[in-house]
Amino acid sequence: MTISKLSASEQETITDAVLADNLKSQQEKGPDLRQVHPKSHALVWGEFIVENDIPAALKVGVFATVQTYPIWVRFSNAAQAEKRGKFASDKKPNAHGLAIKLMSVEGEKVLDDEDKTQDFILLNHPVFFLRDVKGYVDLAKVASGQADPELTQAMQPSFAILQEIASKKISNPLFIQYWSTTPYKLGSQAIKFSVKPQQIEAVPDSIPDADNYLREAAVKYLDQEGQDAFFDFLIQLYVDEEKTSIENPMQEWKEEDSPFMKVATIKIPSQKFDFDERKRLDEGLSFNPWHTLPEHEPIGSVNLARKKIYQELAKYRREQIEMRLREPQPFAFTEDDPR
Repeated sequence: MTISKLSASEQETITDAVLADNLKSQQEKGPDLRQVHPKSHALVWGEFIVENDIPAALKVGVFATVQTYPIWVRFSNAAQAEKRGKFASDKKPNAHGLAIKLMSVEGEKVLDDEDKTQDFILLNHPVFFLRDVKGYVDLAKVASGQADPELTQAMQPSFAILQEIASKKISNPLFIQYWSTTPYKLGSQAIKFSVKPQQIEAVPDSIPDADNYLREAAVKYLDQEGQDAFFDFLIQLYVDEEKTSIENPMQEWKEEDSPFMKVATIKIPSQKFDFDERKRLDEGLSFNPWHTLPEHEPIGSVNLARKKIYQELAKYRREQIEMRLREPQPFAFTEDDPR
């Protein structure tokens, strides 16, 4: 299985450039706020219940034994903050994310900043919009009008995927399917994974006229109506580079080539979550696909870039929070007014 056409030095140089751009944006739009998926629709607690009848070949890592892990689950909007303290309206089409943090996970982890967690990161689209980390730079060039016609043409597939993602109308983040988009290890195998809701609602003809209607929908379902939410955690196995490409995360792993297999159930009980203390916990948590057992290590150029970018952005964010608390500055220097 090939991983990336970028050399190690190219990967590192481009990753550093993308990180620098993200840190600059984070400084401008809120240094102690998230840069990646900043707008949260819900942070909820639940259970990750490993199935008892999965094939022996899939009993690896967190799926090795039948057990139930406590989890935090975060539903989010992928759009960056529009300006300092100002998030994009839910009425604007965008990609939506799902992040799962399993706790009480024993074993040595790839990163050492969390001892007993395992994170899974997903989007509400089956493929990623870039082939590798270089795509971030190329996409920015095209968007800013600095690209030559050849590069502009080469990036059209990425814009087509972004357009497809943006065209989706969703009524509730609890009612849509999410995909890993990029590949991961399952021991010696390569996989992609998906989270599919058991509760189903028809695609809405229109969306509510409210900037935060997705949070409101989740509050209504889990709190006001008192309903539980359930999801199937599914995996697909690598077949070959033609049908299930490792190198190109823009290529979908079609179900007819690699059927989904259920390995766990996610249960999110009815609960209250729309209160300040939960929101503070939400902002403090760090989700990173490299918070993982080696058996579930991410694969590919995009995931390799995430390792450094996600870790450094979280570190910077937490340092800013700590600094503001340790040594408060006059209001004129904090620049936290979203005007």
